[in-house]
Amino acid sequence: MFSTDKNIETIGQLIKLIKHNIGLQNEYLRLDIMDKTVRIITALLLFAVLTLIVIAILFFLSLSAALAMGQAIGYPAAFGIVAAFYIIIFILFVAFRKSWIERPLIRFITSLLLE
Repeated sequence: MFSTDKNIETIGQLIKLIKHNIGLQNEYLRLDIMDKTVRIITALLLFAVLTLIVIAILFFLSLSAALAMGQAIGYPAAFGIVAAFYIIIFILFVAFRKSWIERPLIRFITSLLLE
């Protein structure tokens, strides 16, 4: 095969296009990582805010339930019943943590990362 100026020019253009393509792929990778990072941070912040709201709601509902029961059975017993209810919920969460917490969380994070 004979080397001509046209072949050398074509190879030069090909190398230039390959370098440009690699640069675009790097830029796409950076943007993809940034997008996934922002999604995860947003999901964590949303989870934190919703958790605080749910905690506040549960606190006031527990207090009102204990005060309502306290008039009938006495305040120490009423607060003990509310505490026992939360202990039972805690035990259930510990017993079923894989199916209730870990698996859904893993599915959610992988769905965010694989988009």
